[in-house]
Amino acid sequence: MYKAPLRHLGRKQRKMRFWKNRRTRMENPRLCIFRSSRHLQAQIIDDNAQKVLVCASTMEKDMRTLSLNGKDMAHKLGQIIAERAQSKDIQKVVFDRNGFTYHGRVLAFAESAREQGLIF
Repeated sequence: MYKAPLRHLGRKQRKMRFWKNRRTRMENPRLCIFRSSRHLQAQIIDDNAQKVLVCASTMEKDMRTLSLNGKDMAHKLGQIIAERAQSKDIQKVVFDRNGFTYHGRVLAFAESAREQGLIF
């Protein structure tokens, strides 16, 4: 009998591939993204101090007033997180896509953050 692979297990394996390489290089903070079916959340985390330096989400009041969906919403969120990072003097980050594939909203988020000046 055929048993379909569970989607969350594949994402967990992709996530662990990132961490295998990350453990050795922790000089730059990590830009971590979480994508749900409706929203995006992004955080810049210092793993050495175990602190969140900057965060942004599509669930914030400012983002809810804009009636954006999909890639447009991700593009705006990338701009916001880059502006907040630059206000805290953060230029270089490591992009942690958290096991999500690099296309669609994740790609739009990453490109807009790069356009605003974040280096990863």
